[in-house]
Amino acid sequence: MSKKAVYPGTFDPITNGHVDIIERSANLFDEVIVVVAKSAGKAPLFELAERVELAQRTLAHLSNVQVHSFEGLLVNFAQQHQASIVVRGVRSIADFEYEKQMAGMNQKMYPALETVFLNPTALWADLSSTLVRDIARHGGDVSDFVSASVLSAISKKSS
Repeated sequence: MSKKAVYPGTFDPITNGHVDIIERSANLFDEVIVVVAKSAGKAPLFELAERVELAQRTLAHLSNVQVHSFEGLLVNFAQQHQASIVVRGVRSIADFEYEKQMAGMNQKMYPALETVFLNPTALWADLSSTLVRDIARHGGDVSDFVSASVLSAISKKSS
């Protein structure tokens, strides 16, 4: 039986920290679906279609990774795509507490869904999309934190 995982997030923008988690997930599972959320509660730098396109470009080197957009409950998406695993990156205790709650609720709604928590590698432990957006908005160099295609898209937004 093949193991299919989903890795949800807003990916605004997708960072090297996300890529680290996705590459490691691609080694653990047969298929990984990166699920780009609409993010109704946030004011994104990039529109949903742009975030999907940037993720697709950034992850093109991974043959067992797909990128989809979604709106609604993750459990519904997971069921529709026959995924049994949710991958979540956890940088801190605060992240873990929130993600643990989400994992519990997801499992109550879809008992076959397991959540796997991955710690980022030390290089990316402090990296977040929010920090990348803030640094870029203030004219800082984010080239170490994102792929070349994301860097180009950020530059176009900033000019």
